[in-house]
Amino acid sequence: MSDDHVYMTLAEGHEDDTRWAYGTGFEDPLHGVDAAVPDGVDAGELAALCVTLADDALVSAQRLAEWTTRAPELEEEVALANIGLDLLGQARLLYSRAGQVDGTGRDEDAYAYFRDAGEFRNVRLAELPNGDFAFSIVRLLVFAAWRLAHFERLTAHRDPVLAAIAAKGVKELAYHRQYAAEWAVRLGDGTDESRRRTRRALEQVAPYLGELFTAYDVRDEVVAVLRRVTEAAGLPMPVYRPLPGSGRTGEHTGHLAPLLAELQGVARAHPEATW
Repeated sequence: MSDDHVYMTLAEGHEDDTRWAYGTGFEDPLHGVDAAVPDGVDAGELAALCVTLADDALVSAQRLAEWTTRAPELEEEVALANIGLDLLGQARLLYSRAGQVDGTGRDEDAYAYFRDAGEFRNVRLAELPNGDFAFSIVRLLVFAAWRLAHFERLTAHRDPVLAAIAAKGVKELAYHRQYAAEWAVRLGDGTDESRRRTRRALEQVAPYLGELFTAYDVRDEVVAVLRRVTEAAGLPMPVYRPLPGSGRTGEHTGHLAPLLAELQGVARAHPEATW
């Protein structure tokens, strides 16, 4: 197996990234950033964008947290937990920005804990059950490649707060993508069983790709990442057959409500509690 070139290629332009940027870098990414909504930026559209990006991150973080005590090795358990913390940090900043600009004054807890499944706007790929390790790795690869492409564009957003959040997120997501690519190649080019499971994971993720390519023109970048990784692993590219509907409009799978019930249970049972 020779897969170093895959992660080195994917890491180009991100050589100085901190691996666990949210877990180890405690500088406030919004320090000194003007929080006023710039002229010409629609506050409602900005808030909606922040909520969708935050929902993607929160739901993905919750799924990654489910690997705690279940990952195949302790090192991977720590890695997945830290990736989840990165995404949770992104969600908190984005929810806070949404509450600042949407006129409601809601805080991050209100968005995360006190909305029902139909009010969430995350892509459905994020809410699917973890399945086996191969599925979670392939899902993470696609999600990280897609989100990184988004965030790289958002660093030039006219809202300086969103641009600052995106700039911080790029550092985190570049490593998420690299980590997932490394494991996807290792599994695809491993045993017959790991190869079978990784190929199956690619097939399972494929129907949800269409939902990812509707908001921004990132399709070519994400497909290019998948092509490089599958070629290095000796696996076929997944066949693209998009499912109808979209989590962006509140059309979710039956898996989101149980996930949110677990996530929101304590906060809803004790709505006035502080900790």
